[in-house]
Amino acid sequence: MSTVNKDEVTEELIKNTAKRLFFGEGKFNATTQEIADAAGVNRSLINYYFRSRDKLFEIIFKDAQDNEQERTKSIMFSELPFKAKIEEFIDNSFAIAREYPFLELYLVTQFNQRSYCKYEHDMDWMLKKFYEEFEVEMTKGTISKMDPIQFILNMASLISFPIAMRPLFQKSMSLSDEQYEKILRDRKQIIMNTLFINH
Repeated sequence: MSTVNKDEVTEELIKNTAKRLFFGEGKFNATTQEIADAAGVNRSLINYYFRSRDKLFEIIFKDAQDNEQERTKSIMFSELPFKAKIEEFIDNSFAIAREYPFLELYLVTQFNQRSYCKYEHDMDWMLKKFYEEFEVEMTKGTISKMDPIQFILNMASLISFPIAMRPLFQKSMSLSDEQYEKILRDRKQIIMNTLFINH
C-alpha cells in the first residue's frame, strides 16, 4: 500500500471512529486519546491529520450536514410520487438512527452553538419544491388542510422523538433492543396513517 493510500485509510479510520463515538455512542466529549484508543492509532496521528480535536469535530459536523443535505435532496427531487417520497424519508431516517442514534441530537447541539445553517439557500430551494407538491396533495384530499410547515413539524416529531427518547423509553418501560426495534419498524405505517388521509 502506498503512503498516500495508507494516509487516506488512516484518516478515514479516525473519522469513522469519531462518528461512531459521537453519533453511535453519544460520547460528544470524547477526547483525542479516547478516539485514538478506539481507532487503534497513536494520538499524535489525530493532530497530524486534523491539527486539533476541534478541527476533527468541525469536519465531522460538515460531513454530517453534507450527508443529511444530499439525502433529503435526492428524495425531494426524485421522480417518486409525494407519498412515496415521505415513505422513503421515513425509511432512511430510521435506518440512519439504527446506526447513529445520537446523530440528530449532535446536529441540533452544534446548530445551537454555531447559530447558522450553511445550507439555507438550498433549503429554500427544496422547501419551494416541497410546498408545490404539498399543495397538489392537499388539493387532491390526501392531506388535511394545514400549513405545510405544520406537516413538516408533525413528520419530524413523529420520526425524531422516539429516536431521541429511546434510552429513557427503553429503561422506563423495560423494553429490550429487539422490542424497541420492532416498535420503530411498526412506526412507519403509524406515521403514514397520521400524516395522510386514507380513502
